[in-house]
Amino acid sequence: MNERLAPVEFAELEILYRDENYIAINKPSGLLVHRSFLDKHETQFAMQMLRDQIGQHVFPVHRLDRPTSGVLLFALSSEAARDINQLFIDNQITKRYLALVRGFAPESVFLDKPLKEQLDKIADKFAAQDKAPQQAQTQFNCLYQATLPIPIGNYPTVRYSLVECFPKTGRKHQIRRHLKHLSLPIIGDVNHGDNQHNQFFREHFALRRLMLFATELNFVHPYTQQPINITAPLGEAMLSICTQLGWPNQEKDY
Repeated sequence: MNERLAPVEFAELEILYRDENYIAINKPSGLLVHRSFLDKHETQFAMQMLRDQIGQHVFPVHRLDRPTSGVLLFALSSEAARDINQLFIDNQITKRYLALVRGFAPESVFLDKPLKEQLDKIADKFAAQDKAPQQAQTQFNCLYQATLPIPIGNYPTVRYSLVECFPKTGRKHQIRRHLKHLSLPIIGDVNHGDNQHNQFFREHFALRRLMLFATELNFVHPYTQQPINITAPLGEAMLSICTQLGWPNQEKDY
């Protein structure tokens, strides 16, 4: 199923971190990182918006899926991009996500489940179709749980969890696919989620996005050797949903 969203005009990007080599933004849900021939109708892209906003070229060093929001890092030169990319290759960068999922998640689980590469019918039509599954590892920790006395399907109540996710590898849709494997689909996920619960959140919470947030990026700066911690807020809309689920309503609690 296509995850194309209704056209949205994005305002100025929120800058979370900047030095002479790197800059990080809080990417909104629904914004593409860069131009793609698969989305020819789109006119806004994080890379071009940031370039125009700061008046200089930027170099993407990782990506976030279009419906995912949160910390997105760019380099300000090709050399800086090369050096930070090496940290990604060496697994020296820690990424933290939060996901709102259906069901009660276990307190802690480390999933080591290889994933077969997902190929796009158009973009990857010349790629090898028989690649072996790639190693994929994610640590999940349950932060909060909630039960609502609302029947959906055959169940008299609904259960939800807020899950902290630490991907150790970087496969396409890794967190979403791993959580689906654990029977904990992310709310708002049209490809790997539960349509009944997605509809429930649209109707009761006016929610029309994937509930996956890239909340932190941590690494040792390649040049200063100082530890860098970049964080992105969940935002008022998510905090409002957390409050309605009986969870804290302050960013500091997440």
